[in-house]
Amino acid sequence: MGLMAPAVFSLRSATEEDRSRLANLLHFETHVHRHLDWRRPLDWLGHSPFLIAENGGRLAAALACPQDPPGLAWIRLFAAMTRVDMAAAWNLLWAAAREELQQGGAQQAAAIPLNDWFVTLLQGAGFEHTQNVVVLDWAASQTILPSDHQLRIRPMQVEDLPAVYQVDKAAFAPLWQNPLAALEFAYEQAGFATVVEEQGNIVAYQISTQNAQGLHLARLATHPSMQGRGLAVALTTDLQRHAQTRKGLRLSVNTQDNNTPSLALYKKLGFVLTSERFPVYQFMFGPSD
Repeated sequence: MGLMAPAVFSLRSATEEDRSRLANLLHFETHVHRHLDWRRPLDWLGHSPFLIAENGGRLAAALACPQDPPGLAWIRLFAAMTRVDMAAAWNLLWAAAREELQQGGAQQAAAIPLNDWFVTLLQGAGFEHTQNVVVLDWAASQTILPSDHQLRIRPMQVEDLPAVYQVDKAAFAPLWQNPLAALEFAYEQAGFATVVEEQGNIVAYQISTQNAQGLHLARLATHPSMQGRGLAVALTTDLQRHAQTRKGLRLSVNTQDNNTPSLALYKKLGFVLTSERFPVYQFMFGPSD
């Protein structure tokens, strides 16, 4: 079957009525990009921009990249039908989304492509490769580094999330900050989540999710005013002890290859770099965009 002609694409915002067609697109098509996130792509329906391209009333492609948090737009979803001119669909959708984001005050867009075809599209649109997300593993059979047992580590509760969000916002650069809603999704999926309290205030936390291989340390943060006091070490070694009680579980964690303090911490605690890495591409909006 031939490619659809780009000239007959029509663009519009996706609605809830498009959910089933979008689900089929995600499930059955080959050219699908999903952001590595706690939220599923279709959770972004109702957020803008979430655009679809149609050809003769038939779904051809879709792009979702709403700002979350404000100023930052991750490419949450891009997918195209096999018979569609994928580059033409991407160019049309991204041009419309970029204009909407620019008008909405976005400062940057970002993506973590998992396929070469999406890398090519991003590069053609002016996205630049700025860093990589790397994966480290820890085997539960390893010795655990002693840590400060004077700290008060306790299970995270749902009512802790606003305070956890404040720690997260203070600890991370804008590209890696999580809004409160994202942390709520993470907490709902957590296999093990804990906080450090000092004088009644939450000053550090970790959220780990469970998978078939074991546990994944999805988020670890210490408030900047408390960094250097071993809180991250205490939370991680507590997690390691939890993993050992589960018999045979492995721990994994992601960080950036240019995050030297984070890499040093995990290596100190016995984590080993794997061959897995994921490129991060960024697009900076300027006044002329």
